[in-house]
Amino acid sequence: MGKLYLVATPIGNLEDISARALRILREAALIAAEDTRHTKILLKHYGIEAQLISYFEHNKIHKLDLILEKLSSGDVALVSDAGTPAINDPGYELIKSALASGFDVVPVPGPSALISALIASGLPTDSFTYLGYLPHKSGERRKALTQVAELPYTLIFLESPHRIVDALEDLRAQLGDRQICVAREMTKLYEEFWRGSISGAAAYFSSQQPRGEFTLVVAGRSKVESQMWAEEDLRAAIQKELEQQKSAKEISAQLAEVSGWNKKDVYALVNTMK
Repeated sequence: MGKLYLVATPIGNLEDISARALRILREAALIAAEDTRHTKILLKHYGIEAQLISYFEHNKIHKLDLILEKLSSGDVALVSDAGTPAINDPGYELIKSALASGFDVVPVPGPSALISALIASGLPTDSFTYLGYLPHKSGERRKALTQVAELPYTLIFLESPHRIVDALEDLRAQLGDRQICVAREMTKLYEEFWRGSISGAAAYFSSQQPRGEFTLVVAGRSKVESQMWAEEDLRAAIQKELEQQKSAKEISAQLAEVSGWNKKDVYALVNTMK
């Protein structure tokens, strides 16, 4: 009985592959690849001859029986176009079926775009939430972002070049102007890491023709933001202070310290309530 190996492959630079991964690819009875043309480039580079079949989004269900049958007599290696298989790539159904059929599933760790971007971002790495690709439409994208806006963890998204600017605008609108690292073409010739505010990133990438696949690493909600009062609570506190005949300047200075609101915003709100 064979094993199903989940083999991580380079996300760009072909040198980023382990000796173990190369051995598994050489010894496997079958390699199930997201794109056989792409995988052939890697195999040719290392002089590996192997039996290949395609296993991608639109044929993954039809290929299950064939791969499971192959596993009954030998090892199968699953690879994606780049990085770690089953993360935003086909693999989940195969892994689930292999386990249900009694086969061992063995990860062969290696390159991962999301981890590479995270560790180079300069943002906290102790806890993070990975959300894959954002929805294509702005309305759905903003709705999805609203659901994670309160999380204190670093957020990681993937995005395509033709939606990157719109996505950044929606990130700023829903999350605020947080710190972000935009990673592009990692490990490749035109590798780039842009670090700064979300608004700055939107301005930068709107001034050019974005190319390559993007990984966005966004700061989580800060402690101060997490403790910010709801507007209705702030209004109630302002009303109490107004009843004591305090000035807008006094109230804004006092409540800004405890509410998490900006002093100017508190001042403006006080004036609307007078």
